[in-house]
Amino acid sequence: MNTAAVAAASGYSAQQVRDLEALGVIPAAARSPNGYRQFSAAHVRALRAYRHLAHAVGPVEARRAMREVRRQPPDRAAALVCGLHAGLNHEREQALAARLALESIRAEATTEAAPVESDSMTITELSQALGVKTSTLRFWEKVGLVVPERVTTRSGTARRYTLTAIREARITAALRAGGYRIPHVQNAITAVRDLNEVSHSVAALDTRLEAIAQRALALLRAGTLLAEIIESARQRDETGGDVA
Repeated sequence: MNTAAVAAASGYSAQQVRDLEALGVIPAAARSPNGYRQFSAAHVRALRAYRHLAHAVGPVEARRAMREVRRQPPDRAAALVCGLHAGLNHEREQALAARLALESIRAEATTEAAPVESDSMTITELSQALGVKTSTLRFWEKVGLVVPERVTTRSGTARRYTLTAIREARITAALRAGGYRIPHVQNAITAVRDLNEVSHSVAALDTRLEAIAQRALALLRAGTLLAEIIESARQRDETGGDVA
C-alpha cells in the first residue's frame, strides 16, 4: 500500500507516517521502481502500536521502545515490554502511597487561619501538638521521615520544623497510629515528596490514578500488537524472509 493508504489505515497523516519512518518507529518502507514508498500490514500494525504506546508512556519512550523491540532478541524485547508495565505500576503504587498519606491527615481539624510559609515549630511545640515524645521526632528524623531545618541559637543549634516538615510529621504520626510500620511510612513520605506537584490534594491524586488506569489500558492494547511485532521478527530471523 502507498503512503496515503497506510495513513488512512493507521489514523496518522501522510507526513506523520514519513516522520515516524525516519525516526525508526516503523520499519523502512520498500521502494517501488519509480521511488514511491510501499508499505505493508506490518507498518500499519507498528503505527497502531506506537499510538497506544505513546499514550501509555509518552512519545519519547514509545519511540525508543518501538525501535528496540525490532532490534532486540525476542526474550529481551518481551522483557522491555514487561518493564514498561512495571514502570507504570510503580507510578500507581507511588500515587496510592501518597494518597494514603494525605488521607491520614485530611480528617484532622483545621485552624481558623490558613498557614503561611513562615509558620514553623520547635521540636517541643511539635511534640506537644502531635502527642509524641521529642525522642520520637528525633528518631523519625534519623530514618528520614521528617527533615527539620537547623537554626543557630545562642546556645548552639536547634531544630525548626517548617510547614513541609510539620506535614510529614503529621502524616508519620497518623500512619504509625494506624499500625503502619516504618518501611510503609517511608514509602508514603517518599511518594508525597516525589509527587509534590499534587501532594496537596487527594482529588488531584485521584485524577492521577484515573489517568494511570487509562495509560495502563493503552499499554495493554499496545502489548497485543507488540507481541505480534516481536513474533514476526522472530519468524523473519528464522526463515530469513519477510513476515507481514
